[in-house]
Amino acid sequence: MDPRLTLITLGVADVEAARRFYVDGLGWDPAFDVPGQVLFLQVGPGVLLSFFGAQDLAADMGDARGSAPATPQGVTLAHNVDSPAAVDAAIARAVAAGARVVKPAQRAEWGGYHGYVEDPCGVRWEIAHNSGLTIAADGTVSLGAVE
Repeated sequence: MDPRLTLITLGVADVEAARRFYVDGLGWDPAFDVPGQVLFLQVGPGVLLSFFGAQDLAADMGDARGSAPATPQGVTLAHNVDSPAAVDAAIARAVAAGARVVKPAQRAEWGGYHGYVEDPCGVRWEIAHNSGLTIAADGTVSLGAVE
């Protein structure tokens, strides 16, 4: 099996809240959208982020209990940007769209600059500037020393 990730599905309590935040608030374009049921957003080359009702996701997985946590536990998604100012701007836009600041933007222990926000469905995002993270034209990610 090749090391590849093509779809991240998050079970949420309210798919419409996710849509209002990501599509209406942040301006992300849906790759596929069935209002109230499922929302797919392309978040990178060949990578989709999906929001699906938590109970529907549990049923899809064959979970006999019929329910799944409405938000992932111990998981964050990350959005890396080009500068500390871009971190501040991205956090401000997320807050304007309905996010809650979990950790204000600040110098990170690892040398970069970052903060955390939580979307209206409870999904936490790290917004970061990491000068040591580069992405080549072919999509290969390299991690080096932070300047």
